[in-house]
Amino acid sequence: MCGIAGFLGDFPSLLLDVMSEQIRQRGPDGAGTFFDGTFGAGLAHRRLAIIDLTEGGAQPMQDLERGVALSYNGEIYNFRELRAELEGLGHRFKSASDTEVVLRAYLEWGDDCFVRLEGIFALAIWDERREEMILARDHLGVKPLYWSCTPRGVVFASELKALVHAKDLDRSIDEDALYAYLIHLWSPGERTPFKSVKKVAPGTFIRLRAGTAPQTRTFYEFPCTVGGLSIEASEARLVEALKKSVERQIVADVPIGAFLSGGLDSSSLVALAQQTREAPLPCYCIDYSEEEARREGLTRDAPFAERVARHTGADLHVITAAPFHVDDLREMVETLDEPLADPAPLYVGQIARAARDAGVRVLLSGAGGDDLLTGYRRHRAVDLERYWTWLPTSGRRLLQAASACSGSSVVARRLSKAFAGASLSENERIVNYFCWMAPDKVRVLMGGVDGGSPMLDYLAQLPEGVPTLQKMLLLEARFFLVDHNLTYTDKMSMRHGVEVRVPLIDLEMVRAAAAIPLSLKQN
Repeated sequence: MCGIAGFLGDFPSLLLDVMSEQIRQRGPDGAGTFFDGTFGAGLAHRRLAIIDLTEGGAQPMQDLERGVALSYNGEIYNFRELRAELEGLGHRFKSASDTEVVLRAYLEWGDDCFVRLEGIFALAIWDERREEMILARDHLGVKPLYWSCTPRGVVFASELKALVHAKDLDRSIDEDALYAYLIHLWSPGERTPFKSVKKVAPGTFIRLRAGTAPQTRTFYEFPCTVGGLSIEASEARLVEALKKSVERQIVADVPIGAFLSGGLDSSSLVALAQQTREAPLPCYCIDYSEEEARREGLTRDAPFAERVARHTGADLHVITAAPFHVDDLREMVETLDEPLADPAPLYVGQIARAARDAGVRVLLSGAGGDDLLTGYRRHRAVDLERYWTWLPTSGRRLLQAASACSGSSVVARRLSKAFAGASLSENERIVNYFCWMAPDKVRVLMGGVDGGSPMLDYLAQLPEGVPTLQKMLLLEARFFLVDHNLTYTDKMSMRHGVEVRVPLIDLEMVRAAAAIPLSLKQN
């Protein structure tokens, strides 16, 4: 895990050092730069050493003979299999790092290498032979990558804050992105607070050449088909996939631990990870005082996490949530780059800080289980739509109006949320479940601005016949998980030099979950 930055264009080499300094927290174990003055290509790298702690894993990594340089952030979980395959094709390795596997995979297969990399990554490759820079982001968008076209050329980095130091970068506010933030409390899709800065989409790579428009290619699409396995076959495949996922994600040359809330997702990961080791697995859980939990209507995770730790033999560290101060919020805003209206990043930061202080540099997270296997209330609400969507539009409008006036209790609020889009079309109704403020109210607030909806655009291009619940799961994986949960988890953990891995959205798990019928996901 690391941080990357760079450019292609008329930029001074000094900009590499400036951008690197802005993301220094992502890599406390080393820093390096590469600059090709002939073509105006630059790469910067901040290293958090996880696999191969020697200088053999230092970056940017180059193949001088073929004029290729790589700056890479992430972990490739099938790097051993790829290394063996590449050795069989005649490649000779100088290090034990997965970085060199990525470099040689590109040398062997070119652009086709990305679909072979099973893991989490954001990377930049300068290929002098083709006079091009390639930016790529992993299949599910676990690792962030931002880029911007300026009059001088293209700049890119793991975090937006590094880009604003590029001269001539347009800092105009993107009102469409602001519109999305106000509706969802986060911004789905490629837009950011700046018009000129975009996110590289998950499962895509961008080819950059001087004097030509950037070319974007998709190498992975989240599966939209619905499986038909029996419950017995589904269980067997899911267990096998989860075991394999955990086994290959606990590979590290540094101490590893886990988040543990006591819920099904994190508990499953901890149980499987603990089975592979003799020493107790360090685990971390946030707790609240009884008074605060009662006042805020929170369910304390700690009692459940303690039961799981006793059962599995894990070493649980309970962190009592301290009162947040203004400085905590300032640090969070600076770290996230983008507004996210959620206190969860603060808790991730507290756990990452405690883990790093204890020498733990990798944490397993249960993020993604709800998104693949339907764990949110909105999934149940969509499943229950079959009981009322037969109503005519007039009947749905009455249902919507009645639920809006049902009161202020928790149940009333949830009913109001469930039926808020009752009169809308199916795709609009699905997207509406992700809204916290009505789009029409936001349009009035912003003087008529209508930023559209990347989620609606995504649903419109799906093939006909995709079930409603499956459409929602696709939005979870492509937008909510990527642009909300994974974004704050990555940035707040990397703030403290800790890598977070997400075994529940390993590609093995994605394939297994896609084979399970919806009737078993919502039963």
